[in-house]
Amino acid sequence: MALDGYFDQGMSRRAMQAELLDAETELELAYRWRDQRDEEALHRLITAYMRLAISMAAKFKRYGAPMNDLIQEAGLGLMKAADKFDPDRGVRFSTYAVWWIKASIQDHVMRNWSMVRTGSTSSQKSLFFNMRRVQARLEREALARGERLDTHQLRQMIATEVGVSLADVEMMEGRLAGSDFSLNATQSSEDDGREWIDTLEDENSQSSERVEAQKDIDTLRGWLVKAMNALNERERFIVTERKLRDEPRTLESLGTELGLSKERVRQLEAAAFQKMRKNLESQSREVHEFFA
Repeated sequence: MALDGYFDQGMSRRAMQAELLDAETELELAYRWRDQRDEEALHRLITAYMRLAISMAAKFKRYGAPMNDLIQEAGLGLMKAADKFDPDRGVRFSTYAVWWIKASIQDHVMRNWSMVRTGSTSSQKSLFFNMRRVQARLEREALARGERLDTHQLRQMIATEVGVSLADVEMMEGRLAGSDFSLNATQSSEDDGREWIDTLEDENSQSSERVEAQKDIDTLRGWLVKAMNALNERERFIVTERKLRDEPRTLESLGTELGLSKERVRQLEAAAFQKMRKNLESQSREVHEFFA
């Protein structure tokens, strides 16, 4: 975009000495930029209203972003406004630019508030920037009526006021409660203080648990091998093809290969499983519960 070169760090200092444009001059500059892409006209238009951008940026200092960054974002919003402004609509450029400046600053604040994305919809943005103000007003009004709102009532009233869900209000409370901090930060000022990451529970199984689990698997595998060996060759073949393949074969296909009916193969399969069950039960009563 042809606007990229019009903002630099010195513009914030020059803005306060910039000319004040009357409506006719502003309109003339807007036409020259739109119709002729006159960069001198664009420069005058942006410089004249940079003080407006700086004033709006200052209102967002409480969100913790560096002022220089806020001014730069405000300047970018102002340039977008200049690029999209249509002077034929009969609206002052300053009125039109306010929305673009504010939107650019708000997007920057929300992008940098937390590593966790705070929200992107218009309702979530409204909640982010208005929640504390709405909450304070609701609490003042309740106090004036002699009422005391509990947390749930207050959240529900905020949700109704802003036009979002209760879940959005609860989520935003958590986001606004504090900024991110490193898990490698120590819990105390001492050099050997424990890091916060050390307090997180290890979700992986412990080595002793893994050893015990592997031992159980090996024992069960041995029992199954013995139970399979107790079957005759045809029964082992049916069980293997029906239960131990990645893609089990059908009773019909086995019957065709063995020269048996589908029903006969099913009977042999059931008999084989019964033999295996009895064999396993003789090795351990626990396996009976496993196969029940």
